[in-house]
Amino acid sequence: MHFTKPAWVVHNDSSTKSDATKRLSIFSIHVHPDGSRIATGGLDAKVRIWSTKPILNAASEASNKPPKALCTLTMHTGPVLTVRWAHSGRWLASGSDDEIVMIWDLDPHSRGKVWGSDEVNVEGWKPMKRLPGHESDVTDVAWAPGDRYLASVGLDSNIIIWCGYTLERLTKIDQHQGFVKGVCWDPVGEFLATQSDDRSVKIWRTTDWGLEAEVKKPFEDSPGSTFFRRLSWSPDGAHITASNATNNKGFVFIAAVITRGSWTSEISLVGHENTVEVAAYNPHIFLRDPASPVATSNICSVVALGADDRSVSVWQTKSARPLIVAKEVFERQIMDLSWSWDGMTLYAASSDGTIAVFNFEPEEMDGIAPHSVQEQYLSKFNFVPPKLPDSYSHIVTPATTQTQPQPQPQSNSFGNQVNGNGGEQVNVLVAKKNTKKRANLTSMSSVPSAGAPLSSAGAKRASFMSGSGQDTKNQQRSSFFPGPDEQPFGDVDMIPIDSFDSGRSRGRAMEEDIKPTYRTLGGDRPRQTVPIRELPSSGVAIQGGYSGGINLAIPALMTKISVQVEGTSGNLLEVINAEDGGVTEVMYIGGDKTLWLDYLPAPVNHLQTTPSFCAVAMTDGSVNVYSHTGRRLMPTISLGSQCSTIDAKEDCLMVLTQTGMLYSWNVKNGTAFFPPVSIAPIMPISPNETITSAFVRPNGCPVLNASNGVAFAYDISLCSWVKVSERWWAEGSDVWPSRQRNGTNGKGVLPYIEGTIGSADESSANKQRPEWWNAAMTLGHLETRLHASRVLDSPTEFRQTLQLYARKIADEGFRAKAEELIKELCGPIYWHEGKDTNWSPTVAGSAKRELLKDVLSIFVKSKTLTKLGMDWQDLLKKVAAEE
Repeated sequence: MHFTKPAWVVHNDSSTKSDATKRLSIFSIHVHPDGSRIATGGLDAKVRIWSTKPILNAASEASNKPPKALCTLTMHTGPVLTVRWAHSGRWLASGSDDEIVMIWDLDPHSRGKVWGSDEVNVEGWKPMKRLPGHESDVTDVAWAPGDRYLASVGLDSNIIIWCGYTLERLTKIDQHQGFVKGVCWDPVGEFLATQSDDRSVKIWRTTDWGLEAEVKKPFEDSPGSTFFRRLSWSPDGAHITASNATNNKGFVFIAAVITRGSWTSEISLVGHENTVEVAAYNPHIFLRDPASPVATSNICSVVALGADDRSVSVWQTKSARPLIVAKEVFERQIMDLSWSWDGMTLYAASSDGTIAVFNFEPEEMDGIAPHSVQEQYLSKFNFVPPKLPDSYSHIVTPATTQTQPQPQPQSNSFGNQVNGNGGEQVNVLVAKKNTKKRANLTSMSSVPSAGAPLSSAGAKRASFMSGSGQDTKNQQRSSFFPGPDEQPFGDVDMIPIDSFDSGRSRGRAMEEDIKPTYRTLGGDRPRQTVPIRELPSSGVAIQGGYSGGINLAIPALMTKISVQVEGTSGNLLEVINAEDGGVTEVMYIGGDKTLWLDYLPAPVNHLQTTPSFCAVAMTDGSVNVYSHTGRRLMPTISLGSQCSTIDAKEDCLMVLTQTGMLYSWNVKNGTAFFPPVSIAPIMPISPNETITSAFVRPNGCPVLNASNGVAFAYDISLCSWVKVSERWWAEGSDVWPSRQRNGTNGKGVLPYIEGTIGSADESSANKQRPEWWNAAMTLGHLETRLHASRVLDSPTEFRQTLQLYARKIADEGFRAKAEELIKELCGPIYWHEGKDTNWSPTVAGSAKRELLKDVLSIFVKSKTLTKLGMDWQDLLKKVAAEE
């Protein structure tokens, strides 16, 4: 046996250079099924993947081919407590303190520098799926045979079963009464075993996830202070070896061997001087007599134990003594063990931040059988697993089915020593005395350093396995990834990122080279000349979806449509609709050349541009949004009806369809401002009237003008259409544009809307009105303007309208309205940011108390509200002084 501790396998905090040399605990280790990689999980919240060839071969370690560190996975936010490769080798599962199970998949395109560190990934693994569900630390995960299921356990005392194909959660088992710290699967696929701090091992049926048995006796006095209680199922399905068991009222630390079927523990592995933390079976079945046929009586197994006494022991169940005892291998307790798929190498990880590797000679693993023997033997249990989900992606070798009686569990395969305590069989951990040379590790000083010369174990192992009839399943399994000698990066010299030239030297080199020629999607094609005429719309238009009787007008379909692109110096967005039913072409033209083009499946009847994007609407009810370089900024949007009106402002795009559905999107964020809304509630009752125009504000708020003299906007906060103005106010409001001496009352969206509405009929001016007509109409109009400027996100107009409103209240002497307005703008007297109140300090993008100062200055100058204004001014000064 060859033993090594590769010093370069390390987890540390690479984000802080001061602690870069400090080793952090490694909680888990697992070997890839093809043997070329190991995965480790540590206190640094990272999963790291390492090449095994530099560990097992000194020449490879010296040449760094393949590279030692392959990949660092950084999606977890807490220490990684468990890592397990799927049996197929395709996926890697990891569990963490962050309560998440993560599934990783190989990504050949994600190599490169690790964000936030100087590490470089020479092999890419991407997070394929995040499996939330646990409410505390995930302590262990395990893949079922054939990767049919994935089980995860944690400190929330729960067991979660996930589908191994879809990765969907199937069930949650919550019958443990303490932290669950270990899980393993029956190789037959019939049972699942878990071990918990409630001092029990529970066996669950995979057919209905019900409890099959509960084993408590070996764990009655077990300590609850261990990190893990990792247990393992023998490859012949006959035994479970469970950690953290005791004898003699807790004074003797053992690993308990539980027999299948009877679910009793009459066999103990004794000798460790502290709690056994982890048990791991060699994946191969062993034959007591290789010359004899495969039978229950001729089968045994090899199991490794790791304990808090910093020792590793390896047992073969046909012997009462261990094959090897490696004492004080680490400086702290052992966290995890993992065997390679060929059964010849054992990896151990410790909380001291190091790993150890035991590489056995073939003669030391006497009687090892190929995996095909295990498959043949397990088929005798006649267990039929559940049907696979449709379209599964794992490569599964069909198991050999034979109708033979179920084998009896091995009842006495751990030797014949029996003590007098209730017939319990005890195996004492003592050194095995024979003539074979065997490593006898007694202290860390006798451990060879990494890179010590290897014997010819590799060649011997190859000849041994071929002589034993190496199983075809292992070959198929390992074919998914290249082996250590065939890794794609084995002959590639890694170039550091810092070695690339930069700065002036690179600039001078570029000047000496030939200047590159850049292309455009259109090849600088000259602008085409197409006669503009109307095309027939039959056969291309669609009208689908709910319309509620709405049928808005759509523009005529033309052979050519052009619009100037906002924010550019004369660039055009142009569409050519083929007359003969050919392909529609959209082009972005700069000068006389085509900068980019695209081909569309339907004719285009609308174009719209902003300094940020270009939009085209097609007659099949679809909308495409492009950047100014021709990239699609959003997926093609299908509206189910032709576009009647389209408008855009800054990053906002609005579409009103022929059937009256209105959409508003934030193109920059790729989101909708609100769900699609129908304009049916605001459609004029008269069939002769309709929507005359529509536009969108930069905040995504649409504004629609109706032919009956009403303008509407959609208030997102109210989820309703609201009137922002109407011709009604022209009949009595003193601030209606046509009634004011200065005309339009300034520039802004509200004067624009009211200008499009027009004035009242001349006949209304001669009508007799009530006494308070003008005052009521003016105040109502100004209050509508205040709400409208808030909805339309126009702070300047809100301030202007508020001042007009305050002046009107002061002129009329409406003290109650004035006090209410003051209190609304002032809010709680001693309000401060962060105080839990329903009052907002801003409105329409302006601070309310700043607006209040303007209002109070108007009240102070009035004839009726002077004292009210002065009192509140004094109060605001006192509040400001105290703050």
